[in-house]
Amino acid sequence: MVTELAYLVIREGAKWTDVFRLIPGHSVTVGRAPTNQIVLKDERCSRAHAELFMTSGRWTIRDLDSRNGTAVGENQLKGDWLLKPGDIIRIGRSQLVFVHNLSEAFSDSSTSFRQPEAGDDKTIDLRGPRIPDDESEYEPTTITHRRGQTRFLESAPLEEEAAAIAPVDNLGRAAAKLCRLAFELGKAPSIENVAMLALDGLFETTQVDAGAVLLLPRDFEGEATAADLEIVASHTTTERRYHRVAGFLASTVMREGEAVLARNVLGDSALGSRDSKGIIHTTSVICAPIRQGERILGLIHLYSTNEALAPEPEDLEFTLAVADTVAVAINNVLRREELAENLTQVRDENVRLREQLGVESEIVGSSQVVRQITEEIARAAASKATLLIRGESGVGKELVARAVHYSSPRKKNVFVCLNCAALSEDLLASELFGHERGAFTGATDRKIGKFEAAHLGTLMLDEIGEMSPSIQAKFLRVLEGHPFERVGGSKPISVDVRVIAATNRDLEKEVVAGRFRHDLFFRLRVLEIIVPPLRRRPEDILELARHFLKKFRQETGRKIEGFSPAAVRLISSYRWPGNVRELKNVVERAVVLCGTTQIEPEDLLLSNLATTGDTTEVRSSEPDFRPCTLSDLERRHILATLEHVGWNKSRTAGILGIERSTLDRKIRRYRLDKKRGSHHLEPPEAPDSPPE
Repeated sequence: MVTELAYLVIREGAKWTDVFRLIPGHSVTVGRAPTNQIVLKDERCSRAHAELFMTSGRWTIRDLDSRNGTAVGENQLKGDWLLKPGDIIRIGRSQLVFVHNLSEAFSDSSTSFRQPEAGDDKTIDLRGPRIPDDESEYEPTTITHRRGQTRFLESAPLEEEAAAIAPVDNLGRAAAKLCRLAFELGKAPSIENVAMLALDGLFETTQVDAGAVLLLPRDFEGEATAADLEIVASHTTTERRYHRVAGFLASTVMREGEAVLARNVLGDSALGSRDSKGIIHTTSVICAPIRQGERILGLIHLYSTNEALAPEPEDLEFTLAVADTVAVAINNVLRREELAENLTQVRDENVRLREQLGVESEIVGSSQVVRQITEEIARAAASKATLLIRGESGVGKELVARAVHYSSPRKKNVFVCLNCAALSEDLLASELFGHERGAFTGATDRKIGKFEAAHLGTLMLDEIGEMSPSIQAKFLRVLEGHPFERVGGSKPISVDVRVIAATNRDLEKEVVAGRFRHDLFFRLRVLEIIVPPLRRRPEDILELARHFLKKFRQETGRKIEGFSPAAVRLISSYRWPGNVRELKNVVERAVVLCGTTQIEPEDLLLSNLATTGDTTEVRSSEPDFRPCTLSDLERRHILATLEHVGWNKSRTAGILGIERSTLDRKIRRYRLDKKRGSHHLEPPEAPDSPPE
């Protein structure tokens, strides 16, 4: 018998792509692998998906145990199926129409794609100034599809949407991709990552070869134009560079808040191919707004320069769905950054509050020096001028600065303290002025600098003499009232901060040596308070010692009555090279380790460090000078130290700064004896080797 001609007309997505003639006596396999006669580039299609063959003069189809199955019309294949003209074979998102006459394949009855409804598609002439004079030879730029809301994000059942948008397989694939993309966008750590993920998802799903995500600046206010958009991320799959969205198209989308699919959009040499008159245009452009309520955050711009790769209305739907999802992701990123900044600020404030609670409420001392400092603090507190506090390490410069702040009109605002010697040049700049995210390696978040944190309050910069020259220059500009920028930023920032600087260096010598700017020195030294060392106000030593004893006795709960007379004499005669800080630490240790109800001299761990100015100062309490040999002086000093600590050799070695074995050798050499004491100092043995 004569067998009729038979064809398979292949449609992938929304486009007819190929026609395959079926030859009697030859079987045909369909699948994703290139070894098949019909190759479908569909991720839902198995490598060997189905087979067509002739049985009893009729074409039959059989599923080859594929992963997603094969359907004819609405029937899922469970065995062999005899085909009849007009049958639609569904494999993945592809359709194969079995016909004897090719005209049957393109009838309205054989397609499940809906035709555009009235009112859905609008053709708008958007010709720009670059349209050629001879308009009859060129089609004007037109918007062929518009979409205010995407059906992908509506709550209607998928079955209803399938009949209105696309075949069920096509809709399901797009919805699954959108779901995965939304999950990835929700985890994106930055806006740049959000933009790149969105473009990757769009390029996988839509028929475009170039595109970008464009956003308005974060703090933008007013009516936005196309020129205000900044490219966050762009991508192309061709050798041509990405070309920015046309101004008239971007303005239309931003003004009306709707996504559009436009045809014949004019471009430049970056797009398309040049025609006979030198005009270059794309085939199709999708432009979707990124919306947060009624506010437009930016645009997603996609286009194709290949006539064979033209986006369809379904691509417009998907792009709008992605744009709305990107808007939610961007809002989440901004909220996370804001929360991180607020958390950092709250932590800094908590640290400052804890520091303030631990600060002494007043400066301890009744000497004339302390009274003079108190008067200077009162005068400085009434002024807004920059204050320079000078003094040795440990004298209480920060305590003076806090007293100035809490006596000033700024006392209700924050007091921020920063040690300039504890940080490198780059870190000090970041701490002072802050930095933007990405300004340098490790800058994962925006950081508020100390100047911003101390707005309307007081900023104390300790060890100002350690500041590098480059930071000094920027610091001077801020002191002069000029705005500054965060590290890696471009936005000028102005603050109202009172600056108090402190140093233990001789800044005049630093200026002469070229290590400190003379203009900054004079700018800092508007007001000056000099805090003298503790040895210059000996009448305050015992008062401070008793004050710290009371404080640490309350903290530890120890029942200590006070200092013994010997301990009082030792505290009063000691030079205190570490000043008030050393006195505080010595008393705290004595309170913790004291074994009786009184603090004895052996409970006081004193050092033999020299104090600043020891080379020029003479102790008034020392007896008249009597010449002696170095050996005799060393012998007397070692014996006096041993008797002071009750012949505790370990403590004696620690005070003298020598090893225990060295001390033992010196005791034998000088014939020191605990029983005979200092009244029987015999001459030392002649050393066999040079003295140590």
